[in-house]
Amino acid sequence: MPRTLNILLHQADPLVGDIDGNAEKARHTLRLAADAGAEIAVLPELFIAGYPPEDLVLRSSFVERCMQAVHTLAAHTDDTGPALLIGTPWREGEQTFNSIALLHEGRVMAVRHKHMLPNYGVFDEKRIFAAGPLPEPVTFRGFRLGLPVCEDIWTPDVAAHLKQRGAEVLIVINGSPFEVNKHGVRKQQVRQRVAETGLPVVYLNMVGGQDELVFDGGSFALNPAPGATTVRTQEQQEDERTAADIALRLPRFATAHATLKIEETAQGLRFVRGLVAERPDELQAIWQACVLGLRDYVLKNRFPGVVLGLSGGIDSAVVATMAVDALGAEKVHCVMLPYRHTSSESLQDAEQVAHLLGVRYDVISIEQPVQAFLSTLSEQFAGLPADTTEENLQSRTRGVILMALSNKHGHMLLSTGNKSEMAVGYATLYGDMNGGYNPLKDIYKTTVYRLARLRNEKRPAGCLGPEGPVIPQRIIDKPPSAELKPDQTDQDTLPPYEVLDAVLHALIEERLSVPEAARRLNVEQALVARIQNMLFMAEYKRRQAPPGVKITSTSFGRDWRYPLTHAFREQ
Repeated sequence: MPRTLNILLHQADPLVGDIDGNAEKARHTLRLAADAGAEIAVLPELFIAGYPPEDLVLRSSFVERCMQAVHTLAAHTDDTGPALLIGTPWREGEQTFNSIALLHEGRVMAVRHKHMLPNYGVFDEKRIFAAGPLPEPVTFRGFRLGLPVCEDIWTPDVAAHLKQRGAEVLIVINGSPFEVNKHGVRKQQVRQRVAETGLPVVYLNMVGGQDELVFDGGSFALNPAPGATTVRTQEQQEDERTAADIALRLPRFATAHATLKIEETAQGLRFVRGLVAERPDELQAIWQACVLGLRDYVLKNRFPGVVLGLSGGIDSAVVATMAVDALGAEKVHCVMLPYRHTSSESLQDAEQVAHLLGVRYDVISIEQPVQAFLSTLSEQFAGLPADTTEENLQSRTRGVILMALSNKHGHMLLSTGNKSEMAVGYATLYGDMNGGYNPLKDIYKTTVYRLARLRNEKRPAGCLGPEGPVIPQRIIDKPPSAELKPDQTDQDTLPPYEVLDAVLHALIEERLSVPEAARRLNVEQALVARIQNMLFMAEYKRRQAPPGVKITSTSFGRDWRYPLTHAFREQ
């Protein structure tokens, strides 16, 4: 009889540090596997600890508790039910590893350690983990399983070693965070390993939000193409949904599980084709990432809901919609805080957004508190012309009121500034920057407009808000303005956002020099130098900004580590 093995893949959402809760989720996974008739279940990287555990791993008590939980889980297995593959920290002697453990027959049957430790971008694993040796295959029910961990699959070495040592299939557990266009990069990396080794590969990815990071799931399984010994062609890459090598794909941005059968054929081991979920386009994926990141940050930190200032502008309208899509309208409180410079159109637009979303909506004028501040400071300001000080007083008054509402009701305050504004410092400390979380922190202004149009056309999967248009067209069409003085627009201070965002992307994501960016974009070098100066000068503000969802390859925070004080400038 040909050999077969039924595998249950569970892209689940752990909570960092909740070892007991994560263990209970693992027991649930074992029950799912038993109900599905699977012989082995698989959970993502460092699942028992949550990912990334960061410096918790440096606490010996944390690692010991994780290992104890794994041994207790192993006791829930026997020789008749499903086995479990689970990611966990593991200590041997004085070294702590990022590991995968096979639990079966009431014990920990095998442990393999991650060999390639990433140390770039958001990853800092070389500081907290020791690198394991090149791993050996694990034998389970007659199958030789190769068990790379995440980064191990991004270079040929580990897969080649496992193939040489007799592995017949690779099962890779991952904690791979979302960024724009990364899903396709993962697929291509795994295709290369399949082509190089001729082995079928399972890629199981985590799902859920953890502070700035969002794990987007999208787990998949690839078969070697019949007779193929080279990397897939461009045509096959572009039509991967119907390509013969796609055996399974789970949804993105949602917890999900599915069984996958591997069987022996004349061409070797192959996966039997199973669920192949639809893929969102990248703009939908950005929306879903923001929604999932916000939802998990609020719920995992046990906030009863959120509050935000709704100004009648595009940014706050998009954040309010994301909040409703993440949490439901009953958990979102929007507040309009008008002053004498607030236009009637903004009042009308904010009210319409709240009505379309079905949220609680209040109007609290800041006229009296702003005038009280100005009166209190009149002697100190005597003889001095009005400037941004008076404008910032408006923003900071709004910030104080919103924080008071947050404190009194326990709702987390959302800030609404976008990446373009945060890059150049077009934001007020202790004013519109107040908040506990910012879904738009890594999204450029031009992308905010694209997201608004997308959400009006289609509600992405997993969103709780209403279908149909929710952001009035006038908000999308009108020139953006902070409305801190008469007839003010953002372009009084900043270049057009189409130009600004292109320059910022060149300076931040591409890390081009000022002359290189000017040549690439065909803009004046003096303008690029001015934008770079604003970028560097605003670092002190960004250090005090709330966390937000990572979307790009270079988000402010984990990916951006410039000194607060430095004199470097390019001309």
